[in-house]
Amino acid sequence: MRKPSIGDQELALLQHIDESGTASVGEVAASFGEPRGLARSTVLTMMERLRGKGYLKRKQLRGMFRYSIATGPGEAMRSAVGSFVEKTLSGSVSPFVAWMSERAEVSDDELAELEALVAQLQSRRRES
Repeated sequence: MRKPSIGDQELALLQHIDESGTASVGEVAASFGEPRGLARSTVLTMMERLRGKGYLKRKQLRGMFRYSIATGPGEAMRSAVGSFVEKTLSGSVSPFVAWMSERAEVSDDELAELEALVAQLQSRRRES
């Protein structure tokens, strides 16, 4: 079953918590919320929504909840990209590929990763 979609701010929060490993609401409010002008209550609401959507989990340690990523590495990003392609690009990756081709700054590593993905797609297509 597909997880509910998440917004840009939620995705940034997930990435922040993923980099931290585990974090309390207070820690996230200080390191993520304050630089963005978000109140502690807003950060808590976002974290609880992400927990409700299945992206975060929490565990009580010494009277304090610690939050961590509940999904596999990159799953939230894949979900966000999938939602973007479906909703914004009507399921077509062509506009994205056109944007990438016009973008001046594609690193050698990014290009190699894209080539590997295209090779993987071609291989799957041949198998079908």
